[in-house]
Amino acid sequence: MLFIFDWDGTLCDSTGKIVRCMQLAAHKLGLPDLHDVQVLEIIGLGLPEAVNRLFPGISAATAEALKQEYSEFFLEDTTPMPFFNGVEETLHRLRGSGYQLAIATGKSRRGLNRILEDMGLQNFFHASRCADETCSKPDPKMLLELLTEFRRPADQAVMVGDTEFDMEMARRADMPRVAVSYGAHAIDRLRAYEPRLCIDYFPDIMSLC
Repeated sequence: MLFIFDWDGTLCDSTGKIVRCMQLAAHKLGLPDLHDVQVLEIIGLGLPEAVNRLFPGISAATAEALKQEYSEFFLEDTTPMPFFNGVEETLHRLRGSGYQLAIATGKSRRGLNRILEDMGLQNFFHASRCADETCSKPDPKMLLELLTEFRRPADQAVMVGDTEFDMEMARRADMPRVAVSYGAHAIDRLRAYEPRLCIDYFPDIMSLC
């Protein structure tokens, strides 16, 4: 089986940092203040798509400035972004058991590579797709590309995520999905996408093995 994981809010406890940095970026540019829930709503999207949802109708120049400010605040912020409890051990168990592991994330390639390098995981995952090198969630293109790369049908893979974007992307790819309850979107919203499994604790994913 191929396990495909979202990153922010699924493997990595980074949603608080994302919220804070987007709020700071908007404030610096004199844009309306963002409530936490507004930013949580866009986690998982590519940065251009997230900005457009947060501030529909802003000029291209302002949107570009907001993306740049957000990226700079994110780099400067030293808040740790650890794995959620049980993630690291479970990923090693899955890999050690011969399962293939991939990432499908709204992060940029540069951002994902940076955090994997910081965590010493450059060569841990077998493949990954980022929003700036394919289509943003919930478009299924990144999942379809991964299936092609691994030469697997959709029913031999599973998408694990914490947002409606993850669930919808997997549904469009006709791929089984697992919803985690501790991320950006409430689990009741994710249940509407008929996940195979809903988990409160990441190691519970081992029940699929």
